[in-house]
Amino acid sequence: MATSNGPILANESPPARRAPLRLRMNNHVGRDHLDGGWWPQSRELDVELADLVDHFPSRFSRIVRARYSRPDWEPARRRLRVAGGSVKVESRASDDTHVIRLKTHDRTVLHLLVVPPEFTAYQGDEALLAAATIGNAHPAGDLLNTVTEHPDVDPIDLWSDEDGSWWGPGGPAPSFRGGG
Repeated sequence: MATSNGPILANESPPARRAPLRLRMNNHVGRDHLDGGWWPQSRELDVELADLVDHFPSRFSRIVRARYSRPDWEPARRRLRVAGGSVKVESRASDDTHVIRLKTHDRTVLHLLVVPPEFTAYQGDEALLAAATIGNAHPAGDLLNTVTEHPDVDPIDLWSDEDGSWWGPGGPAPSFRGGG
């Protein structure tokens, strides 16, 4: 009979396996309403934000601050320990934009759509594509509504800017990006 040298915990279960980070970034950040989209696996901001920060694309400086939209998340700590140090975490009571704003060490501010974790694979992929499409000018809530209201539309046709399919004929899409 095998024995254990340590305590046996009846409710102990192996740690859940995490899927790869679901993030899609625009190649030209700062030009459009959104710089990309992030599709977390749960509404636990402490867990999800640590995963995002620890696996964020290396072309960006280290993330030092995050301001989140309260309806998207369960309550979170104000400072989060991550692999590279810590991240200051804050929210505003009236913020229901479905956007997380990330400030990097070099003071770049990135605006990412937060895709609800319960979205289907099709909806999540479409929302990420929309958020990272060059020329996006629509608020995050509008993008999420479009994704859920038009499940039968090919995302490439809906969000592509080729031939003006989304933005209409003529020049580049307008940007309504505000400060913040």
